[in-house]
Amino acid sequence: MYSLVVTSMHPNAGKTSIIIGLAKALNKKIGYIKPFGDRLLYRKKRLWDYDAALMNGIFSLGEDPAEMSIGFDHSRLLYIFDKDTITQKIRNLQESGGKDNEILFVEGGKDLSYGVSVYLDALFIAKALNAGLVVVISGKDDTIIDDIVFLKNHVNLGSVSLKGVIINKVSHLEDFVNIHLPKIKSLNVNVLGLIPYNEELPRLTVNFLADRLFAKIITGESFLNRPVKNIIIGSMSASAVVNLPVFHEEKKVVITSGDRHDMIAAALEGDTAAVILTCNIEPTAELISKAAERKIPLLLVSPDTYQIAKQVDSMEPLLQKDDTDKILLLEQLIKKHVHLQEFQGS
Repeated sequence: MYSLVVTSMHPNAGKTSIIIGLAKALNKKIGYIKPFGDRLLYRKKRLWDYDAALMNGIFSLGEDPAEMSIGFDHSRLLYIFDKDTITQKIRNLQESGGKDNEILFVEGGKDLSYGVSVYLDALFIAKALNAGLVVVISGKDDTIIDDIVFLKNHVNLGSVSLKGVIINKVSHLEDFVNIHLPKIKSLNVNVLGLIPYNEELPRLTVNFLADRLFAKIITGESFLNRPVKNIIIGSMSASAVVNLPVFHEEKKVVITSGDRHDMIAAALEGDTAAVILTCNIEPTAELISKAAERKIPLLLVSPDTYQIAKQVDSMEPLLQKDDTDKILLLEQLIKKHVHLQEFQGS
């Protein structure tokens, strides 16, 4: 078993997605830990990290998600642990997470420096575990180059073995290879992979919306895995909204009050991924029957349309364990664009 710490220069670079894709593509027995949790969930009167629970669910690791992280709060960790005790806790996690596995993926926090004040940043973890380090970098082309130059010239890796960087969400892959890759190679930075941006991955799914909004599913429970391309707020009249071009685009979700029968009926006539019914008002039995016939989920929520629209607008499109199409897509992207032979041993 060897350990691999995956970190990033900035938040939301795609670390968890990269780990999932690698784990699927390598087809090895894997373990996973996330020493410093940064996506806090409260479930069954316990705290755990969203990514830890996700990995546990996708790969059936048989672990307790609450035991896959040391903590979540800087001040609490600083009060409980010193450098020596936190080092031992990290190694204990490695032992439990890596037992009987070929690869242990260790996910860092939000970015490269996150947790440095409590000895839980990616570099300290990599040193404590004698693990290889992979840095995921994403953003605009110029920002990617800045991050790599900064990493090369100003980050003191010390005894940490940098396996290389994975450049993620590249908008124009061919242009990047021709224009920027030679500069990166001149820095003697090992590029493990160049992964193109894929518009399907950051899209919300109906299932994700239902889960995050604590929605009651009136009908269409078997069709919640649909991706969402557009969100439409059904606050105007149905006759006005049907004249909007966006209303006729595919995979839309319509948010409207449950007593807006005209809007609901119009939504059920088109390529609609789901209808979110606000104010805790159920539509007529006729509309529910029609939605079931059209295989369009109806999601019932208590807040009003404005509040639900605000919640949806602020959502980060996190992967879920039932997003089988996205998980397969991640595997395919990794197989095609990452040098997997670099991950076959320590």
